[in-house]
Parts: sequence; structure tokens; C-alpha cells
Amino acid sequence: MLFGQAAPCYKETMKKISYGDIVKATNWLSLVSKICSSRTASIYIGRFEFDTDLVAIKLFHLQENGARDSFVTECKVLRNTRHRNLVKAVTVCSTVDLENNEFKAIVFDFMANGSLDMWVHPKLHHTSPKRVLSLGQRLMDVALALDYMHNQLTPPLIHCDLKPGNVLLDYDMTARVGDFGSARFLSSVPGSPEDLVGVEGTIGYIAPEYCMGYKVSAGCDVYGFGVLLLEMLTGRRPTDAMFTDGLSLHKLVSSAFPGRLGEVLDPHLSHEQQLACDRVFMRRYMVHLVEVALLCSMESPKDRPGMGEVCARILSIKEAFFELC
Repeated sequence: MLFGQAAPCYKETMKKISYGDIVKATNWLSLVSKICSSRTASIYIGRFEFDTDLVAIKLFHLQENGARDSFVTECKVLRNTRHRNLVKAVTVCSTVDLENNEFKAIVFDFMANGSLDMWVHPKLHHTSPKRVLSLGQRLMDVALALDYMHNQLTPPLIHCDLKPGNVLLDYDMTARVGDFGSARFLSSVPGSPEDLVGVEGTIGYIAPEYCMGYKVSAGCDVYGFGVLLLEMLTGRRPTDAMFTDGLSLHKLVSSAFPGRLGEVLDPHLSHEQQLACDRVFMRRYMVHLVEVALLCSMESPKDRPGMGEVCARILSIKEAFFELC
């Protein structure tokens, strides 16, 4: 594998945990232990009595429509993948609670540095606005994960909900793609109903063809990656209130490319990246990254590159940047 190496897919003996273990690990599912919550699941931080490492425990709201399917999908993905840029599961719990209600949870390695969304939008998360984030390496991490999923797995795996909130950062600031509740393995049978999509994912990151009944394809993830990159470069969400009357994040950046990028790029990003390099080199570096973002977020899937090409482009940009600095 040219850009990323997945670890060998060998069977590991997963730790057996009970409902009681999870309750104790999360201080009886206390609000203090809850990291975040969505319609289908809540995530808690915890530590088991028999271990010293912190873990993230995803509890599924099985009473909600789609939650059970999300659990099954995530288990399938975790069972069939292994890569340094994918979030790793520690174990799975499928049992009943104290009232004999069905209970399902997945335990993950704890990602100590939160989500990429927290770093791109620190004020919204009430964290320090000062960001020390190696842009090129984090992008490379995500690109490698997608290249592995699209081009190195059989059948290919499509995430279907790529966004900054689903990219997590571990203790070493390595980016890992997570939350595979909407993911699909592409069928080897042409026209299979499993490849057909409804409108899933998150508004702003959904590829345009997604809403037109097109089949799931790698291009859906490429589009999400392009929007994610534009968001990192500008500090603006694709759902920002300014994007009305046909204006989108892609159109905003495209209209300023390449000569007026300074008007739309996140000023915090510029200061942070210029610490190591002359402005003229940084300008060239950013122009090439913006070009990748715009290509990936093209409206037509035919105009988007594959993730193999995206990895090659980002690697080339990184190498050129460090040679010039």
C-alpha cells in the first residue's frame, strides 16, 4: 500500500464486559461523564475497574428509529477494518439492563484531543481560540483513512457522513475517522438495493447527487472531504447563515481563487502556519490545498478526483512545503 498501511486483520480476543461494568465505569451513566449525545446514541467517558485507560463508551438509544441498524453497521465495520486512521473499538456489549431492556454499547479507545470540529471552531466549543494544528498532516490522516476504505477493502466501504465532528484526535494528535453508523459496504452486484440511498448524512456535507436518489459511491465521501477541507481552511461551516440565495462555501472560496484567497481564509490558520515558513511559500502551499478542496467538492461526481489521487496531491504539497521552508 503506497500511502498507508493497515495493520494485519487478525482476530483479537475482546474483553467481555457487562452492563454493570459500564454503569460503574461511567459513574452510573452520570451527566458529568457524558461527552455528547445524538438522537440514536450517547457517548460517555469512563474507566473500567479492571483497566487504567480511559475509554469512550457509545450507548445506543434502541427506542429510536435507526439506532439498532447503526449499532449493527458499526459492529460490521469494526469487525472488517483495521487502520491507524480509523477509531479503534475495544469491545462490544450486547445484553440487557437491570429492567431487562435490551442494551447495546460499543467501547472505543478514548480520543484525548476531541474532534476536529473542536479545533476548527474553538469558540463554539468554549475552548481556547489558539490552535496548534498541523493542517497538512491531519488532512493526510483523513485522506489515508478514506483511501483505505475505498481502495484497499473488498468490498469498498463508504462512510456516508464525513464531517469534522466525526474526525477524532488521539493523544498524539493523529486524526482518526469514526462514527460509522451510516456507512455502507458497496455491493459487488450491480444495481443492488443496498447501494441505493435515501438522504442520510449531515446537511452541508451531503453530496448533491445524494439527494437525487443516486447510488452510494466513493464520490459521496470525496465531496464530504472537500467540504471538510474548505471548512478547515476558512473556519466557516457549510451551513453558515451567510450561505443563502445560491451562495455556498464552495462558491465563496471558488470566487476568491486564487488571487483573493486572503479574503476568505481563516486568519488564525495563516498566523499558525506561518510560524515555520515565509509568506510567499505559505501562499503557494495554501493555494494548492484550496485547489484540492475545490476539486473534491465539485457539484458533479464525475469532476471529483478519487482518494488515491487526493492522497498523492496532499503528500506532494506537504513535501514541497517542507522543502521550501
